[in-house]
Amino acid sequence: MAIAKQYLKTKPVCKVTFTVPAEEAKKVAVVGDFNNWKATKASALKKLKNGTFKGTLELPKEGSFEFKYIIDGNYVNEESADRYQYNEYAGSENAVLDL
Repeated sequence: MAIAKQYLKTKPVCKVTFTVPAEEAKKVAVVGDFNNWKATKASALKKLKNGTFKGTLELPKEGSFEFKYIIDGNYVNEESADRYQYNEYAGSENAVLDL
């Protein structure tokens, strides 16, 4: 798993590219407090020929966002997150993205 950040000079956003190796998976989405934890078309990652899922979201600069991946219905944390934060509602740690 990997995250790539690209800060834009012309807009107050950061393009964040999420890459998830999940050859056996049928669906992968990224959900978090930036999209009310809802898996939508915009948060779905596209499966590439090599079995990796990839997608890019534009998120506001200078923010922190809790998130997880949904891989075939299972919530999974990003291994290379900026940090992790315990979430009482979920009863587990969420990955955190600091922009």
